[in-house]
Amino acid sequence: MTPSDSVPPVRGVWTAQQVRDAEAVLLGRTPDGALMRHAAFGLAVHARRMLARAGGVSGRRVVLLVGAGNNGGDALWAGAELRRRGVGVTAVLLDPPRTHAAGLGALRHAGGRVLDARASRCAGMTAGCAEVTRADLVVDGIVGISGRGPLREPAIGLVTAAERAGVPILAVDLPSGVDVDTGAVDGPAVTATETVTFGARKPVHVVAAPRCGPVHLVDIGLGPLLPRPDAQVLDVADVAARWPVPGPADDKYIQGVVGIAAGSATYPGAAVLATGAAVLATSGMVRFAGSAADQVRNIWPEVVASGDIADAGRTQAWTVGPGSGTDEAGRALLAAVLDRDVPLCVDADGITGLAQHPDLRSAVRGRPVVITPHDREFARIAGDVGPDRVAAARRAAAELGVTVLLKGNATVVADPDGRVLVHPSTSSWAATAGSGDVLSGIIGALLAAGLEPWWAAGCATYVHGLAASLAADGAPAPASAIQAAIPSAIRRTRLDQVQD
Repeated sequence: MTPSDSVPPVRGVWTAQQVRDAEAVLLGRTPDGALMRHAAFGLAVHARRMLARAGGVSGRRVVLLVGAGNNGGDALWAGAELRRRGVGVTAVLLDPPRTHAAGLGALRHAGGRVLDARASRCAGMTAGCAEVTRADLVVDGIVGISGRGPLREPAIGLVTAAERAGVPILAVDLPSGVDVDTGAVDGPAVTATETVTFGARKPVHVVAAPRCGPVHLVDIGLGPLLPRPDAQVLDVADVAARWPVPGPADDKYIQGVVGIAAGSATYPGAAVLATGAAVLATSGMVRFAGSAADQVRNIWPEVVASGDIADAGRTQAWTVGPGSGTDEAGRALLAAVLDRDVPLCVDADGITGLAQHPDLRSAVRGRPVVITPHDREFARIAGDVGPDRVAAARRAAAELGVTVLLKGNATVVADPDGRVLVHPSTSSWAATAGSGDVLSGIIGALLAAGLEPWWAAGCATYVHGLAASLAADGAPAPASAIQAAIPSAIRRTRLDQVQD
């Protein structure tokens, strides 16, 4: 049972500084202004598509919110292109003395209107704000990847007016007011309907995906100049190529035998959820050890269940910790699983056990182990997450010597060697009690099938998120429904790869 031999590379994410350094080299090789006009043309193409979906292009109204610097220049050049397509374009200048001169000249030459935002009083719906509320599309060119901090007036009033009027916002490179490298928001910020970025995806596009909306990448020739990405993002082809599929000669042992040590008298459901997820994630065989053995057998008769880990038999991996408790019994269970010396997924109470017992924490260092904390569990074992989730997960993985899966709207998977995967989510369907137990069961199954911890955690996260979306189908769904949707998510992943 092995992944496909044809394994595609994952998509890269680069920090703002990495992108700026590459852009500096590219700018030195291209005629003055050519790179901006190329980027702006791509921006205008996506603006036209948004207008067309809403009913047409010619005769529609677009308002550009133009800040100082190159992002404002991109918006102005795009506005000039839109004006030539019959779109009514108004540029609202937030800092007129520092407006990109060439872009402003191009817009004026094309017949675009220009307003000074400092003369606008949004409370009175005059000038710029009145234009915004009547627009069919607003282009956010307020700040770029060098900007820091929240929006300030008059940008706050203009953006608020657009949001209240229900006008879609197309962000240039990133939603203004959102930190490009961390996705943190410290005050007023844009929530974009869609985002167009240039040359490379930045962290904001994955760690703050709900703020960005769909992200469209415009190729400006930056690729060959970029260094190794700071982080990577899985897509359907990555997961489908690596997901273990039984071969004609495989048996249940070759497919992987995973052990689940979970649940307690207080939390028997955690055992059922984690075990069932392992069964449905194509594990060849699942063994269970714990006090919830009877409950597990009643729901999953294919599972070999015992009340004690000593009777569990051999496995290729274990998942331990969901609902197991943090008392002495929970500690003993974690220690017993560690003695098995096979790859592990440590979740929930198991993570708390590692935090409470330095000897157990030392025992996992350097072994093929995945820990799956949410923010509070992370704080117990590695300190506060802080605003930079990628940096926090990378730091914890290096310090603990294990693969760290930091749960959240954007899940971050960091390996001790510095590699990072980020899986963005555009919904919160997986944020429900017991969902993490399901995820840990999938990870255990993939570890037993032979995937290295980093890939097991990343692929499990992808399928788990897809299962949550399929189970929800537009309405909240419990963890048991997410568990039941795992086979559909795997099929969808493989089908989408074939269609691609």
